[in-house]
Amino acid sequence: MTRFDLNGRTALITGAGSGIGQALAKELSRRGCALALADIRPDRLEETAADVGRADTSTHVLDVADRDAVASLPQKIADRHGGLDILVNNAGIAAGGRFDELSEAEFDRVMEINFNGPVRMVRAFLPMLKGAAEARIVNLSSLYGLISPPGQSAYSASKFALRGFSNVLANELAGSSVGITVIHPGGVATNIAKDASYPEGATPDRVARNREKFERFLRLPPEEAARTIAEGIARRKRRVLVGNDSKMLSLLERLAPVTHYSLVERLMR
Repeated sequence: MTRFDLNGRTALITGAGSGIGQALAKELSRRGCALALADIRPDRLEETAADVGRADTSTHVLDVADRDAVASLPQKIADRHGGLDILVNNAGIAAGGRFDELSEAEFDRVMEINFNGPVRMVRAFLPMLKGAAEARIVNLSSLYGLISPPGQSAYSASKFALRGFSNVLANELAGSSVGITVIHPGGVATNIAKDASYPEGATPDRVARNREKFERFLRLPPEEAARTIAEGIARRKRRVLVGNDSKMLSLLERLAPVTHYSLVERLMR
């Protein structure tokens, strides 16, 4: 199969202000993409744009939970870039704590950003993507869209949902000019654990212990993750496992779909 040439494409990245989104912006720029960068934090957004340093970059302050803001974005992209070839749904948040500790509002907020946000972005941009000679939708799921650790009910549910949505889209769009790539990053060294919210009753000591526990596994540099993701897009891959931990645990889940997490806990100890 011929490669999906990234040079000369226009890519829209949500959550572009930090972590994987920021690193991917730099990597896609290096491979010749014009960029539309979106993030809820204006300061982080401008920092990424400055680091990229391309004249064909636009910035858009965006909360993917804001229906009206998402609905109005395609026209802004069309006016600035003339069209879109790659949509990267990367924006996401995490909420630690067991399901019975999380409020309904906390749980719903994670689903709203991590799942409903990508769904409404796809709904908004699919007509424009269909107008391109060839286009790709890239959805950032997670290692926790493959396995389901305790204390991650909202985050894992949102990432499994995004994985399922991506698979359905891939089947529905088969044979069209729009392809789907779903990404499962493992422990990438981002601020996801540091920025995660916790239930109101969680003590500072407990929050610190949990953050330290998960940050120990966030080792892969975002730049390396971005290279893997960009190469997966260029190769038109349906699924991309990022990091050896993602590859290993994906295999373990397939071999032991019911009991795999007890093995994971032993490895973590």
